[in-house]
Amino acid sequence: MLKNLIREPLLHFMLIGAALFLIYYLQNDTGAGDDRNQIVITEAQVDRLITMWEKQRQRLPTPDELNGLIEGQIREEVLYREALDMGLDQNDAGVRRRLARKMEFLFADISDQVEPSETQLKDYLDANTGKFEVPGRIDFIQIYFNTDKRGSKANEDAKLLLTSLEEERSNQVPGMEGDRFMFGYEHERLSPAEVTSMFGKDFTEVLYELPPGSWQGPVVSSYGLHLVYIREKTPSFVPELDDVRTKVRSEWLSEQRREMDDLFYQQLRQQYEIVVEALDNSG
Repeated sequence: MLKNLIREPLLHFMLIGAALFLIYYLQNDTGAGDDRNQIVITEAQVDRLITMWEKQRQRLPTPDELNGLIEGQIREEVLYREALDMGLDQNDAGVRRRLARKMEFLFADISDQVEPSETQLKDYLDANTGKFEVPGRIDFIQIYFNTDKRGSKANEDAKLLLTSLEEERSNQVPGMEGDRFMFGYEHERLSPAEVTSMFGKDFTEVLYELPPGSWQGPVVSSYGLHLVYIREKTPSFVPELDDVRTKVRSEWLSEQRREMDDLFYQQLRQQYEIVVEALDNSG
């Protein structure tokens, strides 16, 4: 279903597209009961889809996956027949998939003529902030305690050092109290994704909950324990439209293409009686 973001320009082109297909239906209408309007997916075709899937995935498809394969076959047949009716084959001996793709290109041509308004872009940005959000950043230092090396003593060592650091009120990395760490001790302007790639998800979640300006911990990572001192945190934010206009427009157009493609296909599919023969599982 098209969303509320679609306004008069898109509807205008939809009507043009619908009129185009209506002309061809009127020219090629052979009656509702004609076999031409019946698509039969035979048991042999379904079995072939299952066999191809099994060869590629090394397992049988689930019921939902099989329904998806069958729907893909129906879609291809619908678009193939419409392409033939519209003369898109031009006596070409190409396979039906190529003709079905030509039909999809027609859909894209119509949707590509739609240019979003300022309001549509702003509404789209507001409704999809996650796509355009600029992630927050964090500056911190950490002291690492290797649990493989220190064992159960790692937690005790970390707490003893934490007490000392709290008394000194230091925001610098001390001497050699901790263990060597492959990513170093000081980390600047890291996003949550970058912190996760270094220390793991659990460490990141705890880190972003800690207040800046004091030593905290120990915090558990996939490597061991860490004392951390957060120097600065900047929150994530959604940029203004002018700063991401090109990206927002591109995403908006891509969504309209998908919706237009699905809308036109569903309109075409309704012209056919779909028959999917059941597999004989008695054997």
